Amino acid sequence: MPIPQLNKKLEKKQLTAYLEKTPRKPRKKKNLRKIISTLITAVIFLILFSGLFFFVFVFWVSKDLPDPDRLIERAVPLSTTIYDRTGQTILYEVHGEKRRSMVELQGLPEYIKWATISIEDKNFYTHQGFDFLRIIKATLVNLIHLSKYQGASTITQQLIKNAILTPEKTYSRKIKELILSWQMERKFSKDEILKMYLNEIPYGSTAYGIESAAKNYFGKPAGGLSLAEAAVLTALPKAPTYYSPHGNHKDELLARQKMILDLMVKYGYIKEEEAETAKKEPLNFKPPGENIIAPHFVMYVKELLSEKYSEKMVEEGGFKVTTTLDLYKQQIADEVIKDWVPKNEKKYSATNAALVTIDPKTGQILAMVGSRDYFDEEHDGNVNVTLRPRQPGSSFKPLVYALAFKKGFTPETLLFDVVTNFAVEGAKDYIPHNYDSQEHGPVTMRQALAGSLNIPAVKTLYLAGVNNVLDQAEKMGYTTFTERNRFGLSLVLGGAEVKLLEHTNAYSVFAREGYYQMPVAILKIEDSAGKVIEEYKETRPTQVLDTQVCRQINNILSDNSARAFIFGENNYLTLPDRPVAAKTGTTNDYHDAWTIGYTPSLVTGVWVGNNDNSEMKRGADGSKIAAPIWQNFMKRVLIGTPVESFNPPAPTTPAKPILKGELPSTVMVKIDKASGKLATELTPPNWIEEKQFKEVHCLLHYVNKDDPQGPLPENPASDPQYPRWEEAVQRWARESGFAKGEMPPTEYDDLHTKENQPQVKLTYPLVNQTLTNDAITFNVETTAPRGVKRIEYYIDDKLVAESISAPFNYNYIISGFDNGSHIFKAVAYDDIDNAGIDWMTINFVLPEIPIDFKILNPINNSSFGKNNFPLPISASVNYLNKI
Repeated sequence: MPIPQLNKKLEKKQLTAYLEKTPRKPRKKKNLRKIISTLITAVIFLILFSGLFFFVFVFWVSKDLPDPDRLIERAVPLSTTIYDRTGQTILYEVHGEKRRSMVELQGLPEYIKWATISIEDKNFYTHQGFDFLRIIKATLVNLIHLSKYQGASTITQQLIKNAILTPEKTYSRKIKELILSWQMERKFSKDEILKMYLNEIPYGSTAYGIESAAKNYFGKPAGGLSLAEAAVLTALPKAPTYYSPHGNHKDELLARQKMILDLMVKYGYIKEEEAETAKKEPLNFKPPGENIIAPHFVMYVKELLSEKYSEKMVEEGGFKVTTTLDLYKQQIADEVIKDWVPKNEKKYSATNAALVTIDPKTGQILAMVGSRDYFDEEHDGNVNVTLRPRQPGSSFKPLVYALAFKKGFTPETLLFDVVTNFAVEGAKDYIPHNYDSQEHGPVTMRQALAGSLNIPAVKTLYLAGVNNVLDQAEKMGYTTFTERNRFGLSLVLGGAEVKLLEHTNAYSVFAREGYYQMPVAILKIEDSAGKVIEEYKETRPTQVLDTQVCRQINNILSDNSARAFIFGENNYLTLPDRPVAAKTGTTNDYHDAWTIGYTPSLVTGVWVGNNDNSEMKRGADGSKIAAPIWQNFMKRVLIGTPVESFNPPAPTTPAKPILKGELPSTVMVKIDKASGKLATELTPPNWIEEKQFKEVHCLLHYVNKDDPQGPLPENPASDPQYPRWEEAVQRWARESGFAKGEMPPTEYDDLHTKENQPQVKLTYPLVNQTLTNDAITFNVETTAPRGVKRIEYYIDDKLVAESISAPFNYNYIISGFDNGSHIFKAVAYDDIDNAGIDWMTINFVLPEIPIDFKILNPINNSSFGKNNFPLPISASVNYLNKI
């Protein structure tokens, strides 16, 4: 209905009333179209605004961009200089002057190009300077890992970053990199870009470009590189210091080389057999020829710098780096290593050794020798063993005992050092043995740790808990225990790998009575203008272990008398003028030998072995080949320094005897002397002897491993290790005759038995017979499994006769008994007094016979003096047999 013409004077309420009466058309579709239109407008506006913002931002970041045509022009680089802790002695200079030799792409083997493209930028020939999909993928991966887990830079971007831009990690620099990469792709062909990349990229040290790298590492031009050598050099640019063949990660370099060869096969650039041949090709790296002091330490510092500030800044930034190295201690360490390694090599086929020493109060590394000679290619001298994971043997035990003490066990806790199978039901047997292949019976934890006994150590790890120990190890700075499912009870015997640097620093926690400091290698970094950009400041250490526990460990490891029963009084684990704590370690296959020892102010760790992990000769244990190096070094560097003592631990007063080093109780046992077994009710009293024995059970019989100071376990056998431990203790106790040469038997007397009792029958006199004559003959019939030894005859329980020979009859004159009824009994005995009895009632009716008794001498009324004594007396009597 059309709206009628309205008079201008029409009242507002009339219009409102009219409209309410007028039907309205549906407005739903019209509203939806309006919403969609609004959204589209907003999106278009947002896109235009974002585009405008992006172009403004790009214009802003691009306004000072360098000209890609001037790519090779750059500022003069400045060398980074690394000093000792005084800041006066130069240890090494990272040269600012780069060695670069230009080479044409056509002069290089094709596989250099394809190796580079395979590992760095597989889509190099198809993208326009950057790979958008690769950027998105890398961003997602990095977000998932919350770190820079994967890179997305193309070869073009890497060239821009290294040749033109600074290595700062900002979004604006990344956008500049993308813009310049796009511009560069417009100005140069792909091969021109690849040529510039191969001539520009850093390959480590002062080598820039593939030509300089080939000469630096292989002593040949790049055109003469083999496929294997080319793949190795291609592996370097990702992290030249880390992957350097002269550094500590040569194995990782070779692994990356193999990965590159596999990628080249995957992308069709080489055949699989070519890759396999290249993987097996020996690589002869040219030794470095630069002047350097403490090279292993310097390369460690350079690696730390590169990780934090980038390769380019380290190579060109002109840093002055003051390290923690104590040149005096470093020189002594070098001398001691060079002196002892040839001796160990000759006697034990141990070609290498490493040493690191740390100030436990600060964590500062004072000396580091990674191998016998950094430049000794024959023995992989550039490998820094202080940073390599190696099995620590028994040198890991103190950490395990520390956790046991923390849990409530004491140094006096009694363990049985007896061969034990620790495998629970259904598992593979695990039966460790001591170094001397002996069992030592009951020993305290103090003795077990000081003497480095293996079996008690495995028990202690079980008591402490494997996961508890691994948690504690992480708190103390170990980084090699990430795959926890690998570790079991063998962990305490060195069944995992540790790094000498981290291992030595962990001992610093004991020296510092429970406080942890990270290892420190750098004291100060100044830029080229002398501005301090980083400086060491002593921080509050983190307490990771109880002070009392550390004092207990220090007290044990410094107790030479406690270890003497294994190592002897004269060993290499002492110093002549001061207390010192020390522990050795040896792997059971003689691949690694260790000694770590400390005073309150200096901790030193020594490793001896072969860098290729080959086996040394048998007997090459830590106390013989590592301890002499440790002792010699410590003696020399501590001369003239104050003597410091370890604080004693507080005394412990546990209630349980076994936690005090005592077997809990003694027991009186009745033993059958004939069988040597437990007496029974059939054992004759004269064959019983009482003996006192110590009660012998394993530790788990008396303690709950999770609450050792608590009440006795209600059911010790519920612990899964109890049956194995108890079985081993009882076996050892039986075999060794523990406690005064004997152990209480567990079996009962089997000789004094009913079956062995003789059978006896009285054949005369007869039952209820009346005897009127005092002369009588006793007659019996008897048999016995062991034979009859004797027969005793009783009247009214009075022994009246004994016969000791068959047929055991006996003639007897009755005397001393009244007439009447009497009990007559015969008891037959064998050789061990098993007894058989027969009895009856008999009657005596005997005539009265007067007794005539006269004293013959002395006569009546005689007198005697003292000299007459002793005085003989004689008498006469009738019926003597009745007396």
